[in-house]
Amino acid sequence: MSIAVIYGGTRSKGNTEQLTEKVIGGMEVEKIVLKDYDIQPIEDYRHDEAGFPKVGDDYKQLIDRMLSHDVIIFATPIYWYGMSGTLKNFIDRWSQSIKEYPGFKEIMAEKQAYVVAVGGDMPLLKGLPLIQQFQYIFSFVGTVFEGYVLGEGNKPGDIQQDEQAIFAAEQLQKKINNGLF
Repeated sequence: MSIAVIYGGTRSKGNTEQLTEKVIGGMEVEKIVLKDYDIQPIEDYRHDEAGFPKVGDDYKQLIDRMLSHDVIIFATPIYWYGMSGTLKNFIDRWSQSIKEYPGFKEIMAEKQAYVVAVGGDMPLLKGLPLIQQFQYIFSFVGTVFEGYVLGEGNKPGDIQQDEQAIFAAEQLQKKINNGLF
């Protein structure tokens, strides 16, 4: 099995990335850092006879990379009680992929997904709507949602003080490793 990590944060080495590194430590993964690419917002042409026009950005190469993996870890800071705008843009474009990729939902139904999210305002409670949003997204495309870790951190490095999140990340790492062998 192969793993892709979709990083939705905008801060290099931020709390979300640090916690995700605890999950994937020692694993061979492909890291896709969305902030390093141009992903245009979706223009909704789902009901247009001509379909979606070509968009001159990096989305297609990123979705192709993601689809080539069996396990996908979505890593996002909790921004205003939701996922980052960068990650939201990427997932919004799945509407385009559903129309343009034959069998997109069937391909996604073969994937396992995990979420790692870090926020500074009671994320164990206030991050749950974000987890529910991911549950709905994964359910819509048929992806198996295997688990998540929520951590608390605001300033860079704060996540290192969240012992519960670090422990949960280590447990998630064991779960993923057990699924790979």
